[in-house]
Amino acid sequence: MVERRPLLNLATHLLLALGLACLLLPLWLAFVAATQDVAGANAVPMRWLPGPYFLDNIAAAWTRADLGARFTTSLIVAVGVMAGKVLLAMLAAFAIVFFDWRAKAVVFWLVFVTLMLPLEVRIVPTYAVAANALRPFQAILDVTGLTGLVETLSGVRIALEWRMLNSYTGLILPLVATATGTFLYRQFFMTIPEELVEAARMDGAGPLRFLRDVLLPLSRTNMAALATIMFVYAWNQYLWPLLVTTEPQRSTVMVELSRLVPRGDGLPEWNIVMAAALTVMLPPLAVVVLMQRWFVRGLVATEK
Repeated sequence: MVERRPLLNLATHLLLALGLACLLLPLWLAFVAATQDVAGANAVPMRWLPGPYFLDNIAAAWTRADLGARFTTSLIVAVGVMAGKVLLAMLAAFAIVFFDWRAKAVVFWLVFVTLMLPLEVRIVPTYAVAANALRPFQAILDVTGLTGLVETLSGVRIALEWRMLNSYTGLILPLVATATGTFLYRQFFMTIPEELVEAARMDGAGPLRFLRDVLLPLSRTNMAALATIMFVYAWNQYLWPLLVTTEPQRSTVMVELSRLVPRGDGLPEWNIVMAAALTVMLPPLAVVVLMQRWFVRGLVATEK
């Protein structure tokens, strides 16, 4: 029986209201600044009521940062990273759970340990790989002497090179591995009854058919939850796009947003920056709102 405690309920609702206010206050201040002119955005004390310049600031931010092209780049990168992470995590978890091989526990824990190695920690070797993804193979050829042998026999020197800088491949490929997604899929796949696996095997279903016809329909909510998280993660990436794109036309919205931040002397145009920030927030916000039901079901549903 649930006890009715009005004071406890009141305290809980007040705490929730306080947390909501802490979340919404910065957004409100950003919106107010985006509706002011330069003087209003820099006024002391700050203004709390909106002004009439919102559409003008949005237009100025859109033109200065070339947000149309940057939105296209960020959308391609976010969708590519999201699809790559979901697919790779599913295949990795499928191999760990449903295939019997000796080292699968070791491989899983090695994958799980990479949770402690975010991109910022491995940024230097990752950039080296992006600069030339075939460098390890070139090193093997050089160490074994095959490079010199081929050059002696044919007069042609092998120089393997695959540069991923300033390309969608370089923006997407180094980000597709995900220990979080592999762990979530593994935990879900472990709830699949063994009888279902045996029934599919007796019906003549191979591994790929079992994955396509049985596991994919059952894991739609998990896939939606993971896709939502990874889309927001990829959209908000700043450090990696900043390093891998040396040409401004290849940059993402987050990189362009940082370039709008005032530097040096003069009155900073925070109204333009805040207008751009609110515009950049819209795509991930729309994805979260549209996928909220699937997202919650995929994370907390108990019926597997």
